[in-house]
Amino acid sequence: MKKLMTAAAALTMLSAPAFAAGDAEAGKAKSAVCAACHGAEGISAVEIYPNLAGQKAAYIVSQLKAFKAGERNNAIMAPMAMPLSDQDMEDLAAYYASL
Repeated sequence: MKKLMTAAAALTMLSAPAFAAGDAEAGKAKSAVCAACHGAEGISAVEIYPNLAGQKAAYIVSQLKAFKAGERNNAIMAPMAMPLSDQDMEDLAAYYASL
């Protein structure tokens, strides 16, 4: 019976909708620095800077982590990503994904 309950709980968790770990409102507040290059609403006015609006949250988080870890090199983004906590990244990602 215990195994059946454990299996049922696991199945319930797997079938539940996934919720973003980030807080879009907190991300909006944290995005002021990003706006200089990526635009106030996540749409860049300069071709060399990518648009962030509408990107998948998981993609944004993975890219920020790659910049922070030095796995992805960019003289502008590396120092921007360094002070970000995991929660900061999740919040920013939730915000830009919501646009």
